[in-house]
Amino acid sequence: MFNIVLFQPEIPPNTGNVMRLAAVTGCQLHLVEPLGFEMDDAKLRRAGMDYRDRAVVTVHSDIDSCRKALDPGRIFALTVDGEASYSEIAYRAGDTFLFGPESVGLPVDVKDQTWITGRVRLPMVPDVRSINLANAVAIVVYEGWRQHGFIGAR
Repeated sequence: MFNIVLFQPEIPPNTGNVMRLAAVTGCQLHLVEPLGFEMDDAKLRRAGMDYRDRAVVTVHSDIDSCRKALDPGRIFALTVDGEASYSEIAYRAGDTFLFGPESVGLPVDVKDQTWITGRVRLPMVPDVRSINLANAVAIVVYEGWRQHGFIGAR
């Protein structure tokens, strides 16, 4: 249904949880190196549980190779300074959701690229930095899937 891109993810349990999410929602997961862990990390395996093998996961050496693999689709950068709330976008099948590393979010040189369709935010109360990466991915993916009537779900 959608593509999830984790740009330089740092925390294996978050990525494992996103792998599981991708498997249960029919999304494809793209990881952009460098990763903050090895793909056989025990914490990654534990968080992904037995769904890890059911997830479609591609590892890319850099953001340009990832973008080229997803071209010509729409790419939404999730960032705290996004212009629109995640719930204001009419998502299309095949759209891509791009998330940054847990400690710093998407760097300016990525989120300001001309190939970014739009910068999107999750509403939060003032004076907080961010929401957990895996939770943020789940919120956006389920909103997009909801808009499509949870196609493919039982």
